[in-house]
Amino acid sequence: MFYRPENGHGLPHNPFNAIIAPRPIAWVSTRGTAGDNLAPYSFFNAVAYVPPQVMFASTGAKPDRRGTKDSVAQIAESGVFCVNIGDANMAQGINATSASLPADTDEFAACGIEATECETIDCPRVAGAAAALECRLTQIVRLAGEANFAVFGVVTGVHLRDDCVIDGRFDLSGPGWVTRMGYKDWAAVHDFFAMERPR
Repeated sequence: MFYRPENGHGLPHNPFNAIIAPRPIAWVSTRGTAGDNLAPYSFFNAVAYVPPQVMFASTGAKPDRRGTKDSVAQIAESGVFCVNIGDANMAQGINATSASLPADTDEFAACGIEATECETIDCPRVAGAAAALECRLTQIVRLAGEANFAVFGVVTGVHLRDDCVIDGRFDLSGPGWVTRMGYKDWAAVHDFFAMERPR
């Protein structure tokens, strides 16, 4: 099968998200004049080691945010954000915060997620997250298409949940890394293997 995206795929559901999977989830928390916000983004990854940097992409818009979503609007306003990493036990909470709620709704409170303050930035973070990356905005890049933006940030602080540091390594193999697949599918990653890089 071959298709050009502009002509459609002819399948019952768009296969694009399922092709690029599993995708890690940035559970992004922000603070702005409308209050605190928490939302998941599965177009997410690390992009540099020194200094450590991450990015996530936001697609789509809300009528109360003028061509974008709450997270991007608040990051543009505050210049900071936190990427929370949930484990597989937190999948229901992560999914709950994907609801399209009014801009002034605090998803922490609405979805029963405990918040605590960041150390290096004025922003909330998920208290029980396996890890949390406090970030300062470096740039927001407008992408092709309507309401598509990539947000880049440099990491200024890292929180690791104590039970996730095993033998000196960050390890979520117990509960599993929670990831997005395609369609409505999620996955908990437990099985992995190590390989040495060629010299």
